[in-house]
Amino acid sequence: MSENSWNSALYEQNHAFVWQYGESLLELLAPKAGEQILDLGCGTGQLTEKIAQSGAFVQGIDSSLSMISTAKVNYPHINFAAADARSFQVEEPLDAVFSNAVLHWIKQADAVINCVEKALKPGGRFVAEFGGKGNVGAIVRALLSVLSEIGCQEPEALNPWYFPSIGEYAGLLEKQGFDVGYAVLFDRPTSLEGGSAGMVNWIEMFAGGFLSGLSDDVRSQVINSVEERLRSALYRDGNWSADYRRIRVVAVKNSSR
Repeated sequence: MSENSWNSALYEQNHAFVWQYGESLLELLAPKAGEQILDLGCGTGQLTEKIAQSGAFVQGIDSSLSMISTAKVNYPHINFAAADARSFQVEEPLDAVFSNAVLHWIKQADAVINCVEKALKPGGRFVAEFGGKGNVGAIVRALLSVLSEIGCQEPEALNPWYFPSIGEYAGLLEKQGFDVGYAVLFDRPTSLEGGSAGMVNWIEMFAGGFLSGLSDDVRSQVINSVEERLRSALYRDGNWSADYRRIRVVAVKNSSR
């Protein structure tokens, strides 16, 4: 998703689960007063503010100018800036880098890990949650199937996401000087807001990469077809859910580096 394509108002109104589920990740971060912490991919700033409440000195970065603009309005006392997770730099080494529901958007995982490693003090920690192997598998399969049927060539190339296994991601971290102390992959079926419109809203917000280049009519046709294929599995009592699988990691920068 390009840096300017996020609609921060819709994100806040209809997709609050993104940061609400992230609150339990803060327990793994366990921020302490006086620590220097970066919220990588901070969105509209809700979790950044919760980190700040610990007394830590926190800054938030996000590639979306819309998200950063909203975050600055929401929490004017926190330092927010637009930056790319693959190339960001910090002025002073950090005690921790925190990231929730972001890293599955960035296929260049090595570049992100390299930046995180450089940003941390020796012994500094990296605490992250994002989509893991099999995340939204039913939704992805439905999208790929419908796109193939309408004649889309190699629809998998349109997939905007990176969903690694624990072994894959832990290996990338270890290769760049991290000790991985905690890693887990778990199912987390997630209720979508919006009632009967929940799946359409979700696809429009998060799966637009699959639909790029389609006319408005064809785009609507694809979304409606995907919705119908998912109805029996993911629609219950007037509400939709998404078949989320999340990976959580806590890694510490090797103190010898």
